Amino acid sequence: MFYPRLSRRVRLSLSTLAALTFSQAQAAPATAGAAAATAPAPAPAPAAQPAPPLGATQIVMQSGFALPLSAVLLKGDNYELKTAVGRFAVGTLIPMAAVDHVFGDKPPAINQAVAMLLTGKPADGERLLIPILAEHKDTAKLAGNFWLEAARVSLVAIALQGTAPPCIAIGKELLEVDPTSDNESFVALGKALLMPKATKLTERQAALKALTTDAQPADVCAYASFFLAGLLQSDKHNSEALEAYLAVPCLFPSGGMILNGVAQMKAAEFLTIEGRLAEAISLMQSAMRYTKGTVARDQASKLYDSIKQPDSQAIPN
Repeated sequence: MFYPRLSRRVRLSLSTLAALTFSQAQAAPATAGAAAATAPAPAPAPAAQPAPPLGATQIVMQSGFALPLSAVLLKGDNYELKTAVGRFAVGTLIPMAAVDHVFGDKPPAINQAVAMLLTGKPADGERLLIPILAEHKDTAKLAGNFWLEAARVSLVAIALQGTAPPCIAIGKELLEVDPTSDNESFVALGKALLMPKATKLTERQAALKALTTDAQPADVCAYASFFLAGLLQSDKHNSEALEAYLAVPCLFPSGGMILNGVAQMKAAEFLTIEGRLAEAISLMQSAMRYTKGTVARDQASKLYDSIKQPDSQAIPN
């Protein structure tokens, strides 16, 4: 392609323009620096708002903002701020409908309470739950709350002590907070456990067995099968008792880890008596995993040490 040769005048004009542009570019930093020296300092940016202090349990709003449970108080259908959190001042009202769920770790006292009531210490288990019930009551109607499980465990612990009035009271409270069939089943479980010891053993067994059907929630089935096994054992029906204990982790495993573990420990005791040590050891190892951090783990460890063979596996962590 042919490009015409530029005239000398045009070439000089372009050279002059380039030189001018370069000189302006060189002078720009100095000019900017002078302007910066004479211009007033910009106003400081507003300080970043500190993140809200988060406690062990938070209520999470639909927007995703979390508030510590310790900072709010339920009044009617609203949560009122007891302390300032982020952009929320003391006294601010937040509609319950604006809260999505509860976030936090499950209080370890709940598992400990379950372990206690399953190992013959229901009164101690109930006492552990009292502060949890008080602290979490304001979240009872929110998804993911811990009050509901604590109340159910408390109902079982009270029923095992044979004290009907408080058992009926907490059952009524459960139904007022969450009138679902699951809570109705827990109330029925409480009534079955409250049956006097003077009642015919067969009637007590039948009441618990009726709560081990597919129509019942898994945790109710697991509790009912566990306590049915105890009644069968007291009636010298060891084979049926073993079957009922094994039904807890085998048929109703979602009933809860502690229930699974303690039921396995009870089953291992039967297997040990029958000389089926390898099966008993395997169950005990599983039981120790399920009951970690509770009094049931201590019992399981002692039983494991008493039945393990020299070549058995080490206790799992």
